[in-house]
Amino acid sequence: MSDTVLIACPHCHTLNRMPATRLDDAGQCGKCKQALFNGQALHLTGTNFASHAERSSLPLLVDFWAAWCGPCRSMAPAFASAAAKLEPRVRLGKVNTEEEPGLAARFGIRSIPTLVLLHEGQEIARHSGAIGSEDICHWTLANLGRHAS
Repeated sequence: MSDTVLIACPHCHTLNRMPATRLDDAGQCGKCKQALFNGQALHLTGTNFASHAERSSLPLLVDFWAAWCGPCRSMAPAFASAAAKLEPRVRLGKVNTEEEPGLAARFGIRSIPTLVLLHEGQEIARHSGAIGSEDICHWTLANLGRHAS
């Protein structure tokens, strides 16, 4: 990461500039004054997706899921736990493929759950199938490490 990072607010989706060395300090949004990190996965939609996936400097791990999907429901607590562990280094978000078919089509989602790791709008890695919290964290950090080299 560079000396300064752009962070999209999880509440109002406004971009905030922050020194990379202060990510662990949490910080608050300059517009809505709420915390920039809350340890929870975002509900991503066609409206807010670009702010977090393309404009923010933080890597974004997206869980493409659907309410009717048993493996998706069983992985949801693990994904929530991973969000608390990976922030502030990585933002986590969920895309309901039933509500956002355009995003699912854009990323060629053929099976769910599918995790897609993005950085500055570019796909770094993808994993299909339910996995546990520790596996989500390990897979994410391993792929970010490969991307940095």
